[in-house]
Amino acid sequence: MFHDKFFLFDRVFVTFVVYRAVSLVGLLGCAACSEAETPSEPQIESVFTSNSEQNQVTTSRLESSIRGDNARSVQPTPTAEPLVAAARGRLKSIVVYDGRYMQLDYPNGDVPATMGVCTDVVIRSLRKAYTLDLQQLVHEDMKTNFSAYPTNWGLTRPDKNIDHRRVPNLETYFSRAEQALPITKKESDYKPGDIVSWRLDSNSGRGGLPHIGIVSDRLSRSGTPLIIHNIGGGVEESDMLFRHRITGHFRVVGS
Repeated sequence: MFHDKFFLFDRVFVTFVVYRAVSLVGLLGCAACSEAETPSEPQIESVFTSNSEQNQVTTSRLESSIRGDNARSVQPTPTAEPLVAAARGRLKSIVVYDGRYMQLDYPNGDVPATMGVCTDVVIRSLRKAYTLDLQQLVHEDMKTNFSAYPTNWGLTRPDKNIDHRRVPNLETYFSRAEQALPITKKESDYKPGDIVSWRLDSNSGRGGLPHIGIVSDRLSRSGTPLIIHNIGGGVEESDMLFRHRITGHFRVVGS
């Protein structure tokens, strides 16, 4: 019996270490949502690519223990329901967190289905829900309003392969499209289907990598809306809405 208890403790300890490692890599991996380079520049972004189906299942179980499998649900509005359903569908996918620069088709271009970063959860969900192509929308707006967008990457012209996969660009586009909402600390202000962006700074107010996700139709045990996002370990649903500094709150297509 002692041996069995020791073995169980060992399994729990190892699982905890794996979860913390995945979380840490996720914080580092989110650099791909903002810092991927173009081929003409010195470095190509390459981030965490070791996610496997086993690791995703382990992470999913641990997230379930954190949020509670008995989480309450909130009914989305009719216009938001397709986006929530599309985002929930992303939870079934096996995605390796990989933000490398790739040549994409245009319009409706995408990286391979088994790859993606935080922005790809939003891009793919909006395409599925509303046939809304952020690649084309962002590119067309940047072609005529390039100076309105961030200059974080030292570029002199739009790039349809990567611009829509960068969080700061999405924040700018959604704001320019008049889809921005107030940023508050009130849980009820964040409705299912809303899009939220952060700087992953643990609310320190200093720095932090950009991140983005979609508000779920489920609540944590404490009543906080869960977020469907990819922070490095594959697409997940977790309680992180107020854990970092919110920099954007958006409602797309009347949702």
